[in-house]
Amino acid sequence: MFYPPLNHWLWLVPAFLLGACIGSFLNVVIYRLPLGLSVNDPKRSFCPKCRRPIPIWLNLPLLSWLHLRGKCRECGEPIAFRYVAVELLTALVFTAVWRCFGPSAAGVVVFLWALVALLIAIAFIDAEHLIIPVGLTWAGSGLGLAACAVWPQLPVLAGVAGNWRTGLMQSGLGWVAGFVGLGIAVELGKLAFGKKQLRFAPAVEWSLREPDGEADPMCFVIDGEAFAWWDVFNRKSDRLLVEAEVIRVDGEAVGGGMLTIRELEIQLPDGTIHRLAKLRTLDGTATRAVIPREAMGSGDGHLLGMIGAFFGWPGVIFALFSGCVLALVAALIGRIGFGKQLPFGPFLALGAGAWMFGGWKLFAWYVQFLGPLDLP
Repeated sequence: MFYPPLNHWLWLVPAFLLGACIGSFLNVVIYRLPLGLSVNDPKRSFCPKCRRPIPIWLNLPLLSWLHLRGKCRECGEPIAFRYVAVELLTALVFTAVWRCFGPSAAGVVVFLWALVALLIAIAFIDAEHLIIPVGLTWAGSGLGLAACAVWPQLPVLAGVAGNWRTGLMQSGLGWVAGFVGLGIAVELGKLAFGKKQLRFAPAVEWSLREPDGEADPMCFVIDGEAFAWWDVFNRKSDRLLVEAEVIRVDGEAVGGGMLTIRELEIQLPDGTIHRLAKLRTLDGTATRAVIPREAMGSGDGHLLGMIGAFFGWPGVIFALFSGCVLALVAALIGRIGFGKQLPFGPFLALGAGAWMFGGWKLFAWYVQFLGPLDLP
């Protein structure tokens, strides 16, 4: 039987088809994971609107969406373009990975495909929900260590590789550079910009608003401005403080004073604690609110650590720098002002992709351009 060489274009076809199938599964991850749903139960995909299961012959990557013209066969509701976009993007990037690495390093391609899948899932989840599931980044970090042991050249694409021990060491250093380095920046940002203070005269109405739908968060609303729960409570230690003139619990006034709201409970000025799950309503009037916020999400550090585990500390520097530039450009194009949240995960993912597909050559050129450091 004839098998074409690895650099033959025929190998791009199975890479594309595999990527499309993986992209179909990533759509399940992107939809279910932020909602706390299992990616395995139910096993079959379902329409997010009518909740009816989708037959396997109507769940073919790329083709089914085009055949159905972007609508559910059962209820006729539109199927978001995101589904076919994820499948096509994953297929194209899988093909590009094989084109760039398959002929020379076929053993590491599977690891890079796994990295690509994780980056795409994380990017779309962060773009939609402003969260990065750390379970995905921990799994990716472990895969990065294994990949660097298999192909020690991977974490030092711009340098000289050694043996598997060197690969593991460079991978570990990259993870530390990404996770710890960005973690320090996040903590410093929290100290500098970790609280948003709102003052009102006279007092304004505030309340907790229940989610509108399954995919929506609970919100703290004050003077008509809503703050999503997952934006306020990034850490267990976060506290939302409300200097209230009136506090109403389940419609009954309980006085005023400093109300402390935690992620799962509230503490009244007299020290009484109520679980939020047992309250029907909570509202009142207030003259001041102190809302916790993050300069950067803690998940970004986990993501950058995963990138470092694959590409070493040079990849961390490149991904962070290029991610910042891309985020700035996106903010300018989208006219996103200061104080507005912009998911950083997608831009870090783009930076990692840029490094993998040739950015390391720019890094190597820049280091060579600087030349050796002459010390007195």
